[in-house]
This record gives sequence, structure tokens and C-alpha cells, in this order.
Amino acid sequence: MENKRVVVVGGGVSGSLIAKSLQFRADVTLIDSKDYFDIPWASLRGMVEPSFAGRSVIHHRAYLTNGRVITSPAIDVTDTEVLTAEGRLIPYDYLVIATGHADHVPQTRLERLEQYRAENEKIKAANSILIIGGGPTGVELAGEIAFDYPGKDVTLVHNGFRLLQFIGQKASNKSLEWLKSKHVEVKLGQCVDLDSISEGVYVTSSGESIKADCHFLCTGRPLASEWLKETILKGSLDEFGRLEVDENLRVKGRKNIFAIGDITNIKEMKQGYSAQKHALVAAKNLSILLSGGKESKMAIYEPRSVKAYVSLGRREAVAQFPYTTVIGIAPGLIKSRDLFVGKTRKLLGLDPHLVDA
Repeated sequence: MENKRVVVVGGGVSGSLIAKSLQFRADVTLIDSKDYFDIPWASLRGMVEPSFAGRSVIHHRAYLTNGRVITSPAIDVTDTEVLTAEGRLIPYDYLVIATGHADHVPQTRLERLEQYRAENEKIKAANSILIIGGGPTGVELAGEIAFDYPGKDVTLVHNGFRLLQFIGQKASNKSLEWLKSKHVEVKLGQCVDLDSISEGVYVTSSGESIKADCHFLCTGRPLASEWLKETILKGSLDEFGRLEVDENLRVKGRKNIFAIGDITNIKEMKQGYSAQKHALVAAKNLSILLSGGKESKMAIYEPRSVKAYVSLGRREAVAQFPYTTVIGIAPGLIKSRDLFVGKTRKLLGLDPHLVDA
């Protein structure tokens, strides 16, 4: 009997893991706009240490040894097929949407590694650096640069009135104190008009001038759901462009279409850890359906208590747990040293320490 066809759209945190998990139980096709999985929480380390990206930028074919990879964006979905930008129609019995957030990155792994090297050269050549955005990306990048290049002038501008607004006040305050201790200048409640740059001078919304040799934009990215608005799933999108899912992670009203990762409307902090849990729950449910099992046996996804780690350089981190917030070397041992890269590679069935060719 032929295997059922499972098509996964999106090769990020959740898409890569569910494709890997189902490849020997179904005929799996992964559709992604690039030929690699770039571990998102490790990308900033790759900018200050390009060799680190050798482990964190992973060819889809390295872990998907028994499935198909199609390197092209998906542009349409029907009840039976996915259409790619290059004009291929990919039939499915079960579909998983895992497109997450929109990223403007190169198509090939080699180009992505070269981009990390170019960003590193930009950092090394600059005496002064401006970081725009005080979410986890901006805070972690400021921490990485301040730790690896302590002689550089780093300024972080954030339009909110505290850093890391997605977590508690205590974690925000501790992160701000840490950055200031590393001589990072933090300006809150301001934004930067990138169209007004003149001879290396940036002007903030309050009229302040900041001189910087280069800048990095670390503001939020839009959801990668725009392409779904003219498909059969347009009625399943909420007002924010997220796919509405049921407790089994199926798109509401659909028996054979799942959605996982950041694109879902689940009320929880959008984190890689949660996206991995989505993938494992959906993989279990798909395995039940693929083997003809009863829907009543399917697993229910339950959002977990808020737990967040933000790395601060290579040794320290701030960690928020349900009842306490900790900063320093102890949480740093959990995240900052390896940024969960070894653990993520292991989940994909790869050597945690091997640098990919």
C-alpha cells in the first residue's frame, strides 16, 4: 500500500522538526523558500562569530534523508494541492502550514554563511554601531557585540518604554542594567528615521543625533501568511493574519490541514521551544491518522507557563520563570554558551557538535 502524502510548507523551527519526524511514516515533501534551516536564536552569534553558523545553518537534506525538498515559496493551496512560485503542483493527503515569520534571507546555505561573514566584517570595521529595536533580537545582538568587541561604541534605540516588553518588568530592568554595565548606551521611547541618515548621523524621533558607522535593524518581522489570503484558508485567518487552530493543532474546520509554530493563533509567547512542542504534538496526531487510528486518540496541545531566556553575551543570560527572574552565569550556562544549537541538532537526528560541510 502506498504511503500517504504529507506536505509541509515552511522549513523553520516547527516545519523542519515535523518533516524529520514523519519521513519514515509518510511520503513527505518539504516546501521552503530556502534550502536550509537557520536556527533563529543562534543567528546573532553567527554575526559575531561566523564559524558558529557552520552548526546552526543546516541543509534540509541533512536531516530529511527520506523525503523531498522543494526550494520555492508556496503561493496557493487548494483542497488537494499546493502550488509553488516556480509553477509546480504538489498533491497532498495531509498538509502542514509552518511558515512562521517572513524572513528576507538568501536561498542557499552557502549564501547565508557568506552573509554572516559579511555582517561580521561590517561589525569589525565599525567603531560605533547603532542597534534599532529593544526586543530579544536587539538586546541579544547588543550583548554579543559588547562581549566580543568591548572597545566599540554600541547604542540601542527602542521605541518602547522598557526593553523586552514580551516578558516581565524585572527581566527588562535586569537586562537594561547588564547592558549599561557593558557600556551600551540605551535610549528608550524613541525611534529612528532611516531615511534621514546623513554622513553617518542618525536622528531619533526626539531630535537626538547619533553618530554610527553602521546600523542593524532588529524590529519585529511580519507573519508569513500574506500568501494565504487568496487561498482556501483565507477564512481561517484571524484579524492578525494567524491561522486559527483547534486543540489538536488542525486548522479549524479542516480535517487534514494542520498549522504549527508562530503562524498559529494560540495564546502563548511565540518561542522556538513552543514551536518544537507544536511539531511533536502534530507529528503524533498525524501518525495516528496515517495509521488509521481514531481521532479521539489524538494528543491535545496545552500551552505551557511562561519561561523565557535572553542571552547576554557568551556567559550570562536573564531567565524568566513563572515565579522568579534570574540573571547571571547560572541561566547563561543553560542558554548562552551553545544557544541550544546542540540540543536542536540532536532533535533533528544530527551530531550536536559536527560542523556541517
